[in-house]
Amino acid sequence: MKRWLLTGGRGMLGQDLARVVERSGDQVLVTGSADLDITDAQAVQDAVGDVDVVVNCAAWTAVDDAETHEAQAFSINATGAANVARACAQRGVRLVQISTDYVFDGTATTPYAEDTTQRPRSAYGRTKCAGEWAVRSLHPDALVVRTAWLYGAGGGNFVATMARLAGERDTLTVVDDQRGQPTWTVDLADLVVRLVDAGVPGGYWHGVSAGETTWWGLARAVFEEAGWDPERVQAVGSDQFVRPAPRPAYSVLGTARLSEHGVAPVRDWADALREALPELLA
Repeated sequence: MKRWLLTGGRGMLGQDLARVVERSGDQVLVTGSADLDITDAQAVQDAVGDVDVVVNCAAWTAVDDAETHEAQAFSINATGAANVARACAQRGVRLVQISTDYVFDGTATTPYAEDTTQRPRSAYGRTKCAGEWAVRSLHPDALVVRTAWLYGAGGGNFVATMARLAGERDTLTVVDDQRGQPTWTVDLADLVVRLVDAGVPGGYWHGVSAGETTWWGLARAVFEEAGWDPERVQAVGSDQFVRPAPRPAYSVLGTARLSEHGVAPVRDWADALREALPELLA
């Protein structure tokens, strides 16, 4: 039986990860920012002293706010990640660092392979990229698991927003020129546990659903699964929703490394949404 520590464990992914770990029969200690500040190196050293696996879910995830608060985002996404990696390396603890598609530039037309060179275009992406480099440098055996377009019952997300707006507006406008892989946090949590249990080597891994769609396609799927008229969702271009941080036009991540190491990939995004939606709508 392994002992897991989840930093940032009270967030959307952390909540589902805790449940998946518990179902596997392992022990899990969940910490939020009020319990463990990963920018405090000594506090991190003390926290990892009696565990086998650490999953660092702690992050500054306010993408737009990072444009004007990059130093604060860096302190969590890069310095904090470095503190966790250093402590885990010194104590021989397996580390999983959760990262993001924003480390890439979003200009590709085919899925980003795990070894693609990072080229972030936003402050958020730069700070998460710096965190990746720090983790890989300080703890080469760590797993850096990139994900994208997450949704789940434990936090704010696009799917929940679409469900809420469906009850507030007759029609919705959603961008149809950004492509990605909607990924249920339960499925990502399951993959993280399977990667650790399989003892895969350190390095970059992609934890996303199979298939791809646009935000408009995802919104229509939510409406269809919920029994609402999908024609209420209207497609527009990204130029209609200008944000402080640039959004990747293409966020599709390749998962070939999973198959190479005998790890089953995550199921298709539409199948996951079908199972997840009742819980999200409840």
